Amino acid sequence: MDQNKKITAPSTSVGADAEQSSVIKTNTIISENVENCNSEYEDFLENQRELLLRSDPNYLNTISMDKLYDTVYQSKPPIIDGLLYPGTYLFAGAPKVGKSFLMAQLAYHVSTGTELWGYPVRKGTVLYLALEDDYKRLQERFYRMFGTDSTDNLHISVSANYLSDGLCDQLTGFLNRHPDTNLIIIDTLQKIRGTVNDNYSYSNDYDLITRLKQFTDNSEICLMLVHHTRKQQADDKFDMISGTNGLLGSADGAFVLQKERRTSNAAVLEIAGRDQQDQKLHIVRDNEKLIWTLDSAETELWKEPPEPLLIKLADFVTEENPQWIGSPTELVQVLGLDIKPNVLTLKLNVNAGRLYNEYGIRYENNRTHSGRLVRLTLEQIPA
Repeated sequence: MDQNKKITAPSTSVGADAEQSSVIKTNTIISENVENCNSEYEDFLENQRELLLRSDPNYLNTISMDKLYDTVYQSKPPIIDGLLYPGTYLFAGAPKVGKSFLMAQLAYHVSTGTELWGYPVRKGTVLYLALEDDYKRLQERFYRMFGTDSTDNLHISVSANYLSDGLCDQLTGFLNRHPDTNLIIIDTLQKIRGTVNDNYSYSNDYDLITRLKQFTDNSEICLMLVHHTRKQQADDKFDMISGTNGLLGSADGAFVLQKERRTSNAAVLEIAGRDQQDQKLHIVRDNEKLIWTLDSAETELWKEPPEPLLIKLADFVTEENPQWIGSPTELVQVLGLDIKPNVLTLKLNVNAGRLYNEYGIRYENNRTHSGRLVRLTLEQIPA
């Protein structure tokens, strides 16, 4: 056994020769590995404690303000800049006021990526459930509105399941086949609601939209639900949406279309939502093509003022330099900023969505064993 030890043991000398240097290097690696293992073990214990807490039926899931600030939430880009955003929206108006023509117009513009009334449009696949029409009527309507300019990105159906009978499964299947979908229009809400429960209470209305909103939020698309208004007038036009306030209360926003006179081609489109300012648009429908055009807007489209930090990043992360990885301290130095690294990180966490939407730069911020690591990647060239 002693002989084996002599054979397998490394031969070392008193001086600082190569063998001695190798031993020192090995000790350093072992020390680093021990630190990493300790850190990973602490993370493991923390996760186990969290799982144990979550197993309690009375556990309330919370997030601290520090954790909130430390998290990067990637915002979703608008469908129509300044007009329509991902989320669940109601589009209400009186019968035969021209809602379906505006829905067809909306679907066509998004599926082709062409501007609508001067608003930039993000192109994507559109699913249009025209549940009160038939294909012949739709063919005539689309031809009259858009002529021979067709698109393969607009998919139409005149039938769908009720919400309680698998509608969300149908929509999920469509999204799996068309992952670039960004807009689904359901015309009308009543057609998917069914007649099982005629108790239109606040809680039922709220639950109806909440179920659809859960699907929308998971899919990160815009879901437009066409609905009717009541005959009774109201100072707040959104109070005219048929049903209880539970519909609007759970939705992300609403559009209300109302003609100035029943026989007139002029109408007012009022918009309210969580992700945009309230707007009031005056629109007119063309007698020949039946297309709605914008006459005027009472509310000037508000835009966030330029953020100097984002402009600096856009000048730094370019086609010639499409990716940068480093610490917040290194980023402060390379950008020549007079700002603390933790303040820079916070500002970037908050503005990550805007950085991507306006400049096409994806920002990632992760903790590593050696510290915080920032990654900036140019994913799309800004228009």
